[in-house]
Amino acid sequence: MTAFQSRGFILAGLLIFVAALSSLKWDGLTSVTGPLFWMVVALSMAIESWRRRRSGQPMANKWLLLIAGMAFFQTLEVHQPDVAGNVGWVFWLRTIGLWLAAWMMVDVIANTGDGRRTSRWRNLAPMILFGATLLLLWEWLVVGFGISPIILLPPSAIGQAVVAQANTLATDFVWTFLHEVLLGWLIGSGSGFLVALVADRVPFLRRGLLPLGNVVSALPIVGIAPIMIWWFTYDWPSKTAVVVAMTFFPMLVNTVAGLAASGTLERDLMRSYGASYWSTLISLRLPAAMPFIFNGLKINSTLAMIGAIVAEYFDGPTIGMGFRINTQAALSQTDIVWAEIAVAMVAGSLFYGLIALVERAVTFWHPSYRRA
Repeated sequence: MTAFQSRGFILAGLLIFVAALSSLKWDGLTSVTGPLFWMVVALSMAIESWRRRRSGQPMANKWLLLIAGMAFFQTLEVHQPDVAGNVGWVFWLRTIGLWLAAWMMVDVIANTGDGRRTSRWRNLAPMILFGATLLLLWEWLVVGFGISPIILLPPSAIGQAVVAQANTLATDFVWTFLHEVLLGWLIGSGSGFLVALVADRVPFLRRGLLPLGNVVSALPIVGIAPIMIWWFTYDWPSKTAVVVAMTFFPMLVNTVAGLAASGTLERDLMRSYGASYWSTLISLRLPAAMPFIFNGLKINSTLAMIGAIVAEYFDGPTIGMGFRINTQAALSQTDIVWAEIAVAMVAGSLFYGLIALVERAVTFWHPSYRRA
């Protein structure tokens, strides 16, 4: 354990201990059980981190479960009627201590262990624990200060809305993602890739299309969405067309840049072997362009989701994620609005992650994936 980690754990333990000590008062055995629990755990964490610092050992992973347990009890406390909307400085002092302890635990996990299985855990742990910490802080902040649901909902309320509106959310998701996002992403990215191959072969086309791509990328989506609706009717084809317009040029620009990424020596070697243009393209230039191509695909995965949802704000069928967000926001049904946003966020993240996994399998040779 490093000195930074040890000091962080000790400071976190002291903060939690001071908070528990300040809330300790004798009103019977039941009233002191909670503060005594926090004090014992805080002192144990500080002493254990100091001992492991002396021995050079990392903090045991079991402390992650203990910190998670403390965060769970903290969440239960903030939802109590006498605490919700009226938290004091003791609560926030303990919150800072828990946040610091979680930070140090993530740092320990990310910098210890060897082997393939451990490396995967080290890669996932910071992302998962950081996200969980943000959700907990969000929950404690909204519930603790009693923020109005019109302004902001806590994650627990959003989760309840997702469960309660599961059928509606599923219908909207299938309509928006399958009809508009996925189809528009495939058409836009595929056509951008094919046009990039043609532009690479015809320099005049390349010099004309790339500046046009910069101009189109600057167009606001709220400006082109009504035009697409006039052209392609009010049904899902108009929303798909918006996604195609948003994803075509990012794919074109990234593919053209990737095709120019192969080195001059490699191209000269292929010419010395008498390789044709297509042989050089398939054997050398396309493999070298794969990081750029997947970069365009990942960018388009987020643009497609944004484009489809925004396009649904304009007139169309009474179904879809964007339509639901627009109508329910006008009715102040914030729980459904946040539920739709949560589904869109999860779907977009999984879509992006799937492309990243395929990228890792295809471009395993790239220096960014080499292990130290």
